[in-house]
Amino acid sequence: MPANKSLLRKHKAIILYGISLAFLLFLLRWLELRFIIFRHSFEIYIGFIALIFTALGIWLALKLSKPKIETVVVEKEVYVTRNENFVLNKALVARLEISKRELEILNLLAQGHSNQEIAAKLFVSLSTVKTHLQNLFEKLEAKRRTQAVEKARRLNLIP
Repeated sequence: MPANKSLLRKHKAIILYGISLAFLLFLLRWLELRFIIFRHSFEIYIGFIALIFTALGIWLALKLSKPKIETVVVEKEVYVTRNENFVLNKALVARLEISKRELEILNLLAQGHSNQEIAAKLFVSLSTVKTHLQNLFEKLEAKRRTQAVEKARRLNLIP
């Protein structure tokens, strides 16, 4: 019995649409017997057909405009252990030719600041920050901000 209820619930729109079409067909047949149909049949049929297609268009638009994928946002706490004995790998900094300003930007990037926030903190333009980030991505062989931060932490460039 529960399977039938879930089946009915699943196909509710189709069943309602079928019942409404059957009711409309019955109504048209009943009106066909009346005198008014004989006099204005063309206009009434056109009106009913327009009404049916309008309702069908609205129903289809509602069905097709619903997103098929539901986005679920999951928030998790991530515990990061800080290394209190951090020592900057100066040899790697020299080998990769990373400037002091690029290291500053990398530190602020690791703290989660946006480009605009970094520019405001360092009193430089946004395009300067973007240029430094582009240079950092190239030197660290990273494609994304998170990848650059993770690689810099692994290489002891930032704490």
